[in-house]
This record gives sequence, C-alpha cells and structure tokens, in this order.
Amino acid sequence: MSIVIETKNLCRHFGSGDTLVKALQHNNITIEKGEFTAVIGPSGSGKSTLLQLVGGLDTPTSGDVILDSKNISLMSGVELSDFRRDHIGFIFQAYNLIPVLSAKENIEYVMQLQGLKDKERNLRVQHILKAIGLEGLANRRPAELSGGQQQRVAVARAMVSQPSIILADEPTANLDSQTGASLLDMMKTLNEKENMTFIFSTHDPMVMERAKRIIRLVDGQVESDERTA
Repeated sequence: MSIVIETKNLCRHFGSGDTLVKALQHNNITIEKGEFTAVIGPSGSGKSTLLQLVGGLDTPTSGDVILDSKNISLMSGVELSDFRRDHIGFIFQAYNLIPVLSAKENIEYVMQLQGLKDKERNLRVQHILKAIGLEGLANRRPAELSGGQQQRVAVARAMVSQPSIILADEPTANLDSQTGASLLDMMKTLNEKENMTFIFSTHDPMVMERAKRIIRLVDGQVESDERTA
C-alpha cells in the first residue's frame, strides 16, 4: 500500500504561559491509500485540530505533515491553496454549499478552478450524481434539497476532483440516524469501489462501526490505533 499522509512529531499549541493549550502533542500517524479511518476521542482531544493540520487549514506549532510526499507544513499562500485544491477533499458538518449555485454547479466548482474542460466536468458530475443517488436533482439549489441530499452533494464535491484524501469533520452531526447511516454506507461503498481514502473526525458510533481503522486521541496524543478490518 502507498502512504498518502504521514505526520511526524506533530504538535499544535494555542496561547502561552498560563493559558497555553497543547491541542496536539508529538503525533506520528501514517495513513495509506484506500483507508477508511475514524479519529475519535472526547471533546477537546484534538480530533478537529488534527484534521485541520492534515488538510492544510492550520499550521503546526512544530512537526511536519507529509501529503503525497510533499511537506505541506512548509507551504503557504498560493502554493498551499493550489495544493489543497488538487489533493484534498473536505466534508463539513455544515455542508458549506454555495446557496446560489445548483447541485451540479456546486459539485463542479473545484474542477472549474482546476481548469478541467466542460466535457470532462460533465462526465464526472453525471457519474458522481448516479453514484450518490441524486440523478434528476442536478439543477436544484441547496435550499431545495433535504439535509441528507445537501450532504451527499458535499460528498460528491469532495470526491469528484479525485483528491488524494477526503477529510470529513463530523459529517453526520446534523443528520438523523437513518439519513446518516445511508450517507455513511454510500461513502464506504465509494471507498471500496474507487479506493478513495477517508479520514473522519467523529463522535458517531455509526462511523466507528464502519471504519476499518480507529485512532483514539486523548489530551492531544494517540492513546490507541486499531485496525478493525
């Protein structure tokens, strides 16, 4: 298996002196292609901080994040923005869809930034809409979709540009249990069929049940790292 992500002695601290918070401390984690990994732990354990560092949305206090053999900890500005666009897909609990764009337009937005031709974009959008069960809803705007449908569009947007890894921060938090289970089953199927790499930050037992690997953080450090399949 090829290594997609490697963190080396990764630390993230906030504040200083009496207000110093060590959100992450000396983490060394390796993620291989095709993994379906859940990062779990109590509130304040560092789950979201880890995803933000791995996704290049935050900068480590010390240590390194290696993604596709590139040290993104040393990148900034346009270089980091372009690398994130081409290598990382994000799924947030709040969906973060653009309200004035249709489902199709939201899904193809990143591909437009990448400069893909119309024909290629349309082919990919058609394929992903079928895969996520939203055929016929391409022209609906987010307000015309249910919460579960909006999150499916968010998943499609994250996947369609064919990134190296997809980071999902509490993606089922705003969904009812049935809708959340359906969404997770869809993502696991896409993981198995397309060999896409997923990392979840979650409290949701349904994510843990489906994960192939569970990394538990406590006080910013890895307490356990177990493969379930």
